[in-house]
Amino acid sequence: MNSGSEENIIDDIRARSRVLKDPAGRALSVITETEAFEIAKKFDCLPGDVYFFSLGVDIWPYRYVRNHSSLTPRDQQTLARSSVAVIGCGGLGGYVVLLLARIGIGSMIVVDPDRFDETNLNRQAFAVSDTIGVSKIDAAVSAVKSVNPAVVIKGFPTALNSSNALKILHGTDVVVDALDNLPDREMLCNTARQMKLPLVHGAIAGFEGQVATIWPDDTKFQALFDKNGAGPGDPDINAESILGVLSITPAFIASLQAVEVVKILLKKGKPSSGRILYADMELGEFNYLDF
Repeated sequence: MNSGSEENIIDDIRARSRVLKDPAGRALSVITETEAFEIAKKFDCLPGDVYFFSLGVDIWPYRYVRNHSSLTPRDQQTLARSSVAVIGCGGLGGYVVLLLARIGIGSMIVVDPDRFDETNLNRQAFAVSDTIGVSKIDAAVSAVKSVNPAVVIKGFPTALNSSNALKILHGTDVVVDALDNLPDREMLCNTARQMKLPLVHGAIAGFEGQVATIWPDDTKFQALFDKNGAGPGDPDINAESILGVLSITPAFIASLQAVEVVKILLKKGKPSSGRILYADMELGEFNYLDF
């Protein structure tokens, strides 16, 4: 897109924008989704581009008005130009995908080989009566297009493995581990390290869950995949299959994973790196575990 086209888009954005008050009574220049999509169609560009240009001249997409007290227009632009890969679209991944779509991540890659069955209905965001038997990826893509059609989402209905991971994850900024077994997690962690990508780990079972950000140069978390002895590194023990998973657990842990992603992309706050945040919601205990 040339600079002349950008200028014309921005001129049209300014012409269509209006001043409205946010819930706190503060005046903001905004552009509605309908107008943004009309501009995108007029100039043959993506709606996300229209949002990006509008934020550049301090005109908020109306859908993000509730973000503006916590995020600056530049922050929202950064999210709009970011790409996140979510590996696994079940309990954790489904909620992560929805949260990132709502906050304004520009593009997502989602990977999962499975289809929904009735046992998923108790906890998985995209599992409803009408999606039983449907590919989790098809349901995720459809839901994101409904929630935020400005998000560019690409789905892969396959298992991520050492043969396809580099190709699938190419161009992403952050990877989210929403898997449910140790061998796949280890492969994903090694691939993210090889590609120099931060990885946001999450795991759940029963009332319990854990979250951590693993940076490419951080080898402490290899203990998670230790195949000797019992405990969290034992590949023969699957806590989720033993303890089950309640609806509240993936929703809570996925929210923490989404927060980690946003902090990484915006370079804000303190990501949970070098340690694991462990949550026991039944006991109301939340602790950091250092390696």
